[in-house]
Amino acid sequence: MIIVPLGVGSATPTATRHLSSVAVWREGSVYLFDCGENAQMRMLQGGLKRSQIDCIFISHFDTDHYSGLVGLLSTLQLQRRDRELTIVGPEGIQEYVEWNFEFANIDLSYPINFVEVEEGFEEKRVVDEDEFYVEARPLNHTKFCVGYRFQEKDKPGKVDAEKAQEQGISEDWQYKELKAGNDVELDDGTVVKSADIVGHPRPGDSFAYITDTKYCPNSVKLAMNTNVLFHESTFSESLSEKAEETGHSTAKDAARVANEAKTKLLVITHFSARYTNEYVLLREARDDFFPTWVATELRPIFTDPAHEKGIIQPKVYLKEINQNNNSDKNGGGDSSSGKKKRGRKKKKRFRKRKNYSGKGKKSRKKYSKSSSSSGSRKKRKRRNSNDKNNNNNKKNNGNNGGNGGDQPQPKQITPRTPFDDFDRF
Repeated sequence: MIIVPLGVGSATPTATRHLSSVAVWREGSVYLFDCGENAQMRMLQGGLKRSQIDCIFISHFDTDHYSGLVGLLSTLQLQRRDRELTIVGPEGIQEYVEWNFEFANIDLSYPINFVEVEEGFEEKRVVDEDEFYVEARPLNHTKFCVGYRFQEKDKPGKVDAEKAQEQGISEDWQYKELKAGNDVELDDGTVVKSADIVGHPRPGDSFAYITDTKYCPNSVKLAMNTNVLFHESTFSESLSEKAEETGHSTAKDAARVANEAKTKLLVITHFSARYTNEYVLLREARDDFFPTWVATELRPIFTDPAHEKGIIQPKVYLKEINQNNNSDKNGGGDSSSGKKKRGRKKKKRFRKRKNYSGKGKKSRKKYSKSSSSSGSRKKRKRRNSNDKNNNNNKKNNGNNGGNGGDQPQPKQITPRTPFDDFDRF
């Protein structure tokens, strides 16, 4: 099972965050949890095929969680999809989809199986297949919201081949029967019991998707003993009152759910646009639960890294924006770093001319004296400018909540712009 975050933003997109969506890849099929704006493009950039989508799960009807659904369904129509697609969501999801395509006068070429959950339900298996099931439970938001748990069913234990051969097992169908838990009768009437040949069943992997909710017992039930808990962390603890008012969780709330559910890995997501650096939220969550990761768009999370790495290859990587980084070494950076590079090149050319052999010793001494004095002046200027840059960096580190600049601070991910009032979200 591979989890690929497609969008980790809350309410409004930013320069480097898209709206809520996460894809789960399993055995060649994709299961999409929420479908925010631009989700289908992020799938392409993340190396996922839209044609492999089997199910789409919508948590609730806040626009940032379903605004990309109709566009994705239209793309599947253009791709001439013909196999069934399952869409799960709160009551009204079928009316919403059908109205949009009726308005656009489009007859879908593939069938859609709608599974709607009504407000007031306690627990429901919205999808139940041979190898896995998806469980839904209501959460505690300002409007009806559903959380999901993707659970693989227990896998059969390993067959002891040597012991099976000693007892007379030789045919492939006999091994399959034993692995399925059925006893096998041989030609001489001997019964070989599955329990004697096959080891204990192995628990399947599990993934919980919990977003747009205050802390509630159903969050813990959905996340109980999961491999990966994907939990929203919209606000920091300093804005716990705003989280309570808007029906969201803080990073501390996510860590509390992870602790009570005894999950193996907590991944926080759904960050408010006011946080230009989501690692502030990561530190808060890690104070109470470890291991905790930040959901990074298009960066896969593996439940079995030894066998799953390399299956999904992201096509696009977001470049972190930071004026104080040293990206000019790799050919990046801003205009100021470009000026520094050009300055270095001029300095190198000047040093080459310094080795010029003139006529007579006096001319050489005069030239070397003037060049050394000009070089020393440039060195002093560079030293002064470097000191100023270092002082500015220390001030910035102090303002970012560091320990007086003693430790390097995380890079800012999302640049603020004057066009959005992020404090509203």
